[in-house]
Amino acid sequence: MTDLINNPEKEFIFTNEDFNFLSELVGLNAGINLTEDKRELVYGRVAKRLRLLSINSFSDYCKLLRQDNTEEIKHFINSMTTNVTSFFREEHHFEHLANTIIPDIIRRNAGVARPKIRIWSAGCSTGEEPYSIAMVLRENIKDIDNWDTKILATDLDSNVVETAQKGEYPIERVNEISIERKKRWMLVGTGTKTGSVKIKTNIRDLVHFKQLNLTQTWPFHGTFDCIFFRNVAIYFKRETQISLLNRFADHLDENGTLFVGHAESLIGLSDRFVNTGHTIHQKVA
Repeated sequence: MTDLINNPEKEFIFTNEDFNFLSELVGLNAGINLTEDKRELVYGRVAKRLRLLSINSFSDYCKLLRQDNTEEIKHFINSMTTNVTSFFREEHHFEHLANTIIPDIIRRNAGVARPKIRIWSAGCSTGEEPYSIAMVLRENIKDIDNWDTKILATDLDSNVVETAQKGEYPIERVNEISIERKKRWMLVGTGTKTGSVKIKTNIRDLVHFKQLNLTQTWPFHGTFDCIFFRNVAIYFKRETQISLLNRFADHLDENGTLFVGHAESLIGLSDRFVNTGHTIHQKVA
């Protein structure tokens, strides 16, 4: 492997030692597996931190991180996370939620004075996923204001969690949402907010956002009716994937559902789920 220190086209010196240190650091702190093919991604994202901090080399940046600089380590970890999402992404998951999971929850709660529903968006990014879940709940549980409802939305990246909590998006981000849903669940910005939309309060109130590192202690003990863990596992090592799947199973209700991403599979990773649809898995143990 040619060391980038010899590449005159690069703005910053980036050695093998630098890459190895940064890879180990993100692995230890977030469980993210940065393989050699992610080298250019690391360079591009960390270079933004160097420019912002007026640091001239990756070596000097690594020295800063070695000083146990907790705040900068947080910024570094945030820079390594990938936040690609959209409203109602992989729509068949939301159809399954509406047509199968919610009717079953309603049946199981028949006669209960205050029915309860718990859903976890694990890797919520900028909030499109949990807000989509909230819209489906309001559309399919007519008396939901009488329910004990909570959608937990977590992400490693504190910056995207902060963005998600605001519930404001450029209007082009909602282009593919039906006009009916836009009118029902969103407000169109005016004045200085022209060109943006804001999620209505009755949707935002169902979602509780928290910053969370999935590889560390989870600060809750209850169980969930379903968990959305989509397009996140691919960033972890195999042993971390296995551990997380077991922990998810422990935090799902009996017969609870786990949704994963379109390119992800549980084959060879867990025997605690059975596949019940495309990237839809039901807990069996």
